[in-house]
Amino acid sequence: MNSKFFDLGKEKQDRMINAALKVFALNGYKGASTDDIVKEAGISKGLLFHYFTNKIGLYTFIYDYSARYMILELTTEVDQKETDFFEVYKQMETAKMQVLKNYPYMQEFLYRANYEDVSEAMLAIEEKKRLLEDHYENIRKQIDYAALKEGLDITKLHKMIDLTIQGLMTEHFREGSFHAEMLYQEILAYLEMVRKLAQKE
Repeated sequence: MNSKFFDLGKEKQDRMINAALKVFALNGYKGASTDDIVKEAGISKGLLFHYFTNKIGLYTFIYDYSARYMILELTTEVDQKETDFFEVYKQMETAKMQVLKNYPYMQEFLYRANYEDVSEAMLAIEEKKRLLEDHYENIRKQIDYAALKEGLDITKLHKMIDLTIQGLMTEHFREGSFHAEMLYQEILAYLEMVRKLAQKE
């Protein structure tokens, strides 16, 4: 991590982080412009490059920061003893909501990074990306699927829920109606609907 960046005041740190998250989330690595980031953050390009030598340095830092922050919130919110499929998902979404309150584009940025096709960017985040993926995988390993109806394809169930959650988030951002609590409540409503369909009577 960039130690001298953290000597800045928290408000300026978050302004720069949120600006980078937004521009990278909306445009991907290739389409993101440092001019747009400094404009969004309200800082000079000289200040940005004082802390981050170039765009790849900034991108790497932002991914590292995001992965660490997300893992911290997941560790705080997800009870390691919880085994119910839908309760585990609810706790994961609670963690994400806490993240989005401070960093509205962080989850969208992490999602976009999964589909990054610029080799330089892919290589730069490979290690931290694997750590985040492993953390999610470990959370899912604690789930007991015995309460779900027999014959369900668990892999497809996970994928359906994950894509629904991502779709809801994207919809909120595109409509310009993003509010962390509203998104959270809508996701919980969908999880409850799936629970009624997938859980044994």
